[in-house]
Amino acid sequence: MKEYIGGTYTGERAMFQAENAIFRECTFDDGESPLKHSSNIKIYESSFKWKYPIWYSHDIFVSGSTFFEMGRAGIWYTNNITVKDTMYIAPKGFRRCDGITLENVSFTNAAETLWDCRNVNMKKVSASGDYLAMNCENMEIDELELVGNYCFDGAKNINIRNSRLISKDAFWNSENITAQGCYISGEYLGWNAKNLTLINCTIESLQGLCFVENLKMVNCRLLNTTLAFEYSTVDADICGTIDSVKNPSGGIIRCDGIDELIMERDKVDVNKTKIQIRLDSKNAV
Repeated sequence: MKEYIGGTYTGERAMFQAENAIFRECTFDDGESPLKHSSNIKIYESSFKWKYPIWYSHDIFVSGSTFFEMGRAGIWYTNNITVKDTMYIAPKGFRRCDGITLENVSFTNAAETLWDCRNVNMKKVSASGDYLAMNCENMEIDELELVGNYCFDGAKNINIRNSRLISKDAFWNSENITAQGCYISGEYLGWNAKNLTLINCTIESLQGLCFVENLKMVNCRLLNTTLAFEYSTVDADICGTIDSVKNPSGGIIRCDGIDELIMERDKVDVNKTKIQIRLDSKNAV
């Protein structure tokens, strides 16, 4: 492989169609699409300072590098890419990519990042910004730290473990999402989702978990969560009490108590939902 060390590349398409190459301590500055249509590229300790650096590429490895703010819309239409130990400051980071591995990556401006991507593995990623991972499919996520609203809107087939999501409207319109060992805080969690499973999670949400088809909760806690489960089909095992539940469509809710239970016979068939209060609990519905 040809190796480039310490170079600075400017102008549009500076290294267009580069292939079978290694870049070390290089700077891509003041010129769009420097590595457009590249293949089999390894990049170490390098900087991307202008727009659209890696488009229509494949078999890319990036480590210890920085995507600066103007490196926006940086990685689109690219397949089989790994990014490790990297600071990603630019928005709109990945779009319509297939085969992404992210490890120890910090997205400080993650607005509209990871849209319409497929087959994504993420570990030890932090992100700040709205609309992360919209319409993504087939994601494996471990130790994600997210501050940003509307994450995973329309996403499908996602497994999230050991993560912390501070996000209003998380998982809207999603399908086949499983979160395990997570803390999730934000209003209107999971609306219009299908097959949403939460295992060993702690949830805080105003009007959370409503309009869900096939909601399953195993050993979860609901802190400061009010008006939960409206028009949802539920199989919920909750540790502790629930502040309030409103008009679930059906299923079963097991918990230590419900402070306020709203079941309106003109809105739902109340016979379709079972409430089980644990016998050893001092709380009551």
